[in-house]
Amino acid sequence: MEPAANYQSDVLVIGSGAAGLTTALQLADHVSVIVVSKGPLTEGSTYYAQGGIAAVFDENDSVESHIEDTLNAGAGLCDRDAVKFTTSNARDALQWLIEAGVGFDQVGSDKSKPEYHLNREGGHSHRRILHAADATGRAVQTTLQEKVLQHPNITVLERFNAVDLITGQRINKANGCYGAYLWNRKQEQVETASARYVVLATGGASKVYQYTSNPDIASGDGIAMAWRAGCSVTNMEFNQFHPTCLFHPNAHSFLLTEALRGEGALLRRPDGSRFMDGFHELAELAPRDVVARAIDYEMKRLGADCMYLDISHQSVEFIQQHFPTIYKKCLELGIDISKDPMPVVPAAHYTCGGVTTNLNAETDLPGLYAVGEVAYTGLHGANRMASNSLLECLVFARAASQHILSKGPGAAPLSNIPAWDESKVSNSDEEVVIQHNWHELRLFMWDYVGIVRTSKRLERALHRIQLLQQEISDYYSNFRVSNNLLELRNLVQVAELIVRSAMSRKESRGLHYILDYPELLPQAKPTRLIPDATTR
Repeated sequence: MEPAANYQSDVLVIGSGAAGLTTALQLADHVSVIVVSKGPLTEGSTYYAQGGIAAVFDENDSVESHIEDTLNAGAGLCDRDAVKFTTSNARDALQWLIEAGVGFDQVGSDKSKPEYHLNREGGHSHRRILHAADATGRAVQTTLQEKVLQHPNITVLERFNAVDLITGQRINKANGCYGAYLWNRKQEQVETASARYVVLATGGASKVYQYTSNPDIASGDGIAMAWRAGCSVTNMEFNQFHPTCLFHPNAHSFLLTEALRGEGALLRRPDGSRFMDGFHELAELAPRDVVARAIDYEMKRLGADCMYLDISHQSVEFIQQHFPTIYKKCLELGIDISKDPMPVVPAAHYTCGGVTTNLNAETDLPGLYAVGEVAYTGLHGANRMASNSLLECLVFARAASQHILSKGPGAAPLSNIPAWDESKVSNSDEEVVIQHNWHELRLFMWDYVGIVRTSKRLERALHRIQLLQQEISDYYSNFRVSNNLLELRNLVQVAELIVRSAMSRKESRGLHYILDYPELLPQAKPTRLIPDATTR
């Protein structure tokens, strides 16, 4: 085995989606950057994002309208300053992407004066979604990673798991974040990365649920690491379930973008009748939490495996132009969406809460920033509006980068951080135990902490989590780390934060719907959890 490496840089970015790569590119002309990617660079939620990015490009639209739509979708719990900050900086962030080479769909043939094709999605009062057909995330990801790989000041570490943040408390230094321990999956050893600043861009935690639209890496790593390092988290009870994932044994939770409904696709029961007009005045264009609950309700009421999404009123040419990826995927599975409805079910999609940050993306821990889905900025409130997620990544990546650069050179990264101690552990011969715990956690989180909750279900979930935590703690203390063990440890921690946050909210608001407390409280307050000394 090769000696464990000790990487050093000015900024360590953990995560390689839109948030992480944008942060790296904004910094790299001025400082050295290391980007840590858990898998291949493309394997993140950004790559699979279909819909688009919200920004005001229509002269009939306005930032004020974008603000109000976001506040309404957030069910009274958005931070108005964060919403205003994000929407006001949206166009500049998108312009930067356009200049970077992302090819958003246009109307007309005059490329010197581009006019962009704008979609409308749930919760939006105007068409304001820039998109690259139905594969916007892929266009963004591939464009950014090409630039990252070409930049001389950026080093990319692929197939590295972040294990834990290196804090002052851990190494007897002043309070702050000094880097991270990384598990090199190729060498199967823990290595050290020290930096002046650390940026978490690790995405969300939807893998805590049995059914999710997210890739396998979405295991809440950044949230769990920040919590163990002493950072607060906010609004972890608000997990967004995307209403329309393709229901097919070979679909692997393939997402059906909300833009389908923006172009007139209708939700139908198995008998072909519509139902969304009975749940909300906006029908299929209602906010995601409303649509997901409606589908869930109809499935349970009818004992049906799925509902159906129908866009067969549009021409084949229209569908192939605007939704080529979905058309091709469904055709491969024997579904011609120009003629037949698509079977759909809700699936865990987005973590609206996260590590508490300010408008500079700073966390509670000096030197540590959080950007993207891992963070709670206040933008999303109790429910994220469609196509505000990639926007948040871009806007706050730029904000974090500007704040870091404003601090000047500062002290050099530490060169004497203690190496990871594996002297008292051995290789596991019981990997099957991790797999069993993994499946148990995701199943009871789906059953007990899903779209509709009760106090009794939450209590049962917490009891099961506590048992798992003890097992994992014993296991983690005795055996060398592995990808599955690290992810399970983080998922169980995030599951506890979700459940404790849900238990503390005695109302139904946005994505948190609990049968014991169906009404809204008169005053909307965020749920903030703060770790104590025994938690770290």
